[in-house]
Amino acid sequence: MGTEVPDNQKPDVPEELSEADRRKKEIDDWLPITSSRNAKWWYSAFHNVTAMVGAGVLSLPYAMANLGWGPGTVILVLSWTITLYTLWQMVEMHEMVPGKRFDRYHELGQHAFGEKLGLYIVVPQQLICEVGVDIVYMVTGGKSLQKIHNLVCKDCAPIKLTYFIMIFASVHFVLSHLPNFNSISGVSLAAAVMSLSYSTIAWSASVHKGVQPDVDYGYKASTTSGTVFNFFSALGDVAFAYAGHNVVLEIQATIPSKPGKPSKGPMWKGVVVAYIVVALCYFPVALIGYYMFGNKVEDNILISLEKPTWLIVAANMFVVIHVIGSYQIYAIPVFDMLETLLVKKLHFRPSRKLRFVTRNIYVAFTMFVGICFPFFGGLLGFFGGFAFAPTTYFDASVPFPESPSFHFQLPCIMWLAICKPKRFSLSWITNWICIILGFLLMILSPIGGLRTIILNAKGYKFFS
Repeated sequence: MGTEVPDNQKPDVPEELSEADRRKKEIDDWLPITSSRNAKWWYSAFHNVTAMVGAGVLSLPYAMANLGWGPGTVILVLSWTITLYTLWQMVEMHEMVPGKRFDRYHELGQHAFGEKLGLYIVVPQQLICEVGVDIVYMVTGGKSLQKIHNLVCKDCAPIKLTYFIMIFASVHFVLSHLPNFNSISGVSLAAAVMSLSYSTIAWSASVHKGVQPDVDYGYKASTTSGTVFNFFSALGDVAFAYAGHNVVLEIQATIPSKPGKPSKGPMWKGVVVAYIVVALCYFPVALIGYYMFGNKVEDNILISLEKPTWLIVAANMFVVIHVIGSYQIYAIPVFDMLETLLVKKLHFRPSRKLRFVTRNIYVAFTMFVGICFPFFGGLLGFFGGFAFAPTTYFDASVPFPESPSFHFQLPCIMWLAICKPKRFSLSWITNWICIILGFLLMILSPIGGLRTIILNAKGYKFFS
């Protein structure tokens, strides 16, 4: 009698495979999302922290300056609560169908809306969000490197931002060739630690600097129209800061699952830990930063903190390390989509050469766009509002790649489509409230972000 194989090591497919099934398994074992399923619950924790606590946290005091104390505080708390709720929905829906795992956002969308419609609804939004975030992180990494250079070498000749973005991109030309989520776990852990570190530096250094003598908590803009547009843009900034939903299914796909012990248990445990860390980062930075600097705060709180120099240099270095990990978290689902298209639809052979070419082209593309449009605040507002709202606030049915509406709407729409809660039940009402809020956010926040981009672009030269 042979030794019994543990459940978590048993193959997911029968021993007798057809040629088509054998090829499908070979491809799944090669693709980034499905190639490794041995992650622990703490992988979920730091992957989610890395995905969510990005550079957007540094813009929260600036967002507060455009929102005001009352609306700003309410929006911060509501966003934290709603995105945690919709993230729970995503975790629950991952294995909602017995014997099947929705490893990718578009697979859940296809189950909710049909094979073709689900694909058309989810993939464009998800790509806009994930690629948009990676472009913004290219700019963020470059700006932080430039800030470090300017602080450390004050007498040196100024160097264009373009070159710093290229330096930041060079790291990704190497890291992007790590095959899957589990292979970047070390990078992601370092990034998560860095996010907590630079957030702590941001608010503690603000406390050390103290309330500024001329602090003013009125709105930044002098005109009514300017105040309204800035308010819309700030909604996008907050939404961007709570990004992360469009990679949650892909993160959960790396956690093992077996009867009686589904992946949602360890995944949710990691999410709860991640959201505690998010609260420890976001609320002190947003509220203390705004309290100390008022409406004079910059769109990146670290820019407002000039001294002590060594502390600001350290914080910016932490930002660089964190954004390196965040870029990879958002890039891997894109790599998975591209490689799936090339291998399954265009019938390329899975190989290192294919992966090398595909991923290098993607990194080069995000670098090029980031060089052309380095408008940090405007990009946050535009991509935050247009792409993130649907995926986080309506996560129930369509994965919008990193847009506030992506986070607020899609999970909820999918939940209504798949779970079909009783009309006017608590679940039904809650999801419809999230959908309406996400829709408003998706419409309003890009208006302010686009206006910011246009205003900044007036005197801007490409490749500056």
